[in-house]
Amino acid sequence: MTDPLADMDAFGAMGGDAASTMMGERVLNQDEIDSLLGFDLGGDDGSNRSGIRAIINSALVSYERLPMLEIVFDRLVRLMTTSLRNFTSDNVEVSLDNISSIRFGDYLNSIPLPAILAVFRAEELDNYGLLTVDSNLIYSIVDVLLGGRRGTAALRIEGRPYTTIERVLVQRMVEVVLNDARQAFEPLTPVHFNLDRLETNPRFAAIARPANAAILIKLRIDMEDRGGRIELLLPYATLEPIRKMLLQQFMGEKFGRDNIWEGHLATELWTTETEVRAVLDEQQAPLSKVLDFKVGDTLMLNATPDSEVSIRAGSIPLTTGRMGRKGQHIAIRVEAPISVEAAQSMRSRA
Repeated sequence: MTDPLADMDAFGAMGGDAASTMMGERVLNQDEIDSLLGFDLGGDDGSNRSGIRAIINSALVSYERLPMLEIVFDRLVRLMTTSLRNFTSDNVEVSLDNISSIRFGDYLNSIPLPAILAVFRAEELDNYGLLTVDSNLIYSIVDVLLGGRRGTAALRIEGRPYTTIERVLVQRMVEVVLNDARQAFEPLTPVHFNLDRLETNPRFAAIARPANAAILIKLRIDMEDRGGRIELLLPYATLEPIRKMLLQQFMGEKFGRDNIWEGHLATELWTTETEVRAVLDEQQAPLSKVLDFKVGDTLMLNATPDSEVSIRAGSIPLTTGRMGRKGQHIAIRVEAPISVEAAQSMRSRA
């Protein structure tokens, strides 16, 4: 038999690294720690996040779950290219950099200053959005609209507030962009974006709670050797009323009609049978009297040949008529058209 004490002495005499290996211990390097935490300095696009960082950002809803947004903003890029060319009388190219999800507080802290922030209201959605114009685009627009020469860099004076002329010119450009955004959403749903105010301090442009999620759209505007960036921020609370529409894969329902389906539906509707009742009179009686009804009992109705008869489909009153006789049968002559309320009620139930 072996001596346990001798084995322990032999294990202690081994090197520290060998002993750690035998005990199953291993020290993580920096790359492995970054991978575990989910911080990858090489990737700034925010895609394929893993580790603890993925858990932290799990509350954000990915814009990829709203496929219609890419179609809307691609349409916005085409509209802005045309409208800004007419606005500046210059060769303008608009490109979509990326669409991402971000927390509203993180976005306010990441805005490079100086900048102009335009707070606008989506009337039909009953909420607000944010449009940020960076300083490069502000000076470029001012230079272009005031007749600056091409090939010369826009003059930038740091450390001063924007003048009234600069704010007015930027406001006109923002109104052009918001009008294009209205046209971009038009095939999906009518929504009007109205400019509420212009701010230069991000703290005064708070339109949502810092932890709320939002969609960030980054647009690049190039005017030959000048240009800048526009960032459009839409909180998820603003898009919530049209979320079902944004989940669609295409806009086919808005752009065309299925004549075959409409003809089939019309044919089926014409052949549909519905039960129509003519109510001569209605009476209220205690339950004890109703329970005492016997075969052969006679109920006296408060109806005369001149009484108005209610014609109903189920519990929905359709129209009214007069009671008469045709041959051996009691008949009802319809004397009023079907009411609009009855038609809407039956349509909603169908």
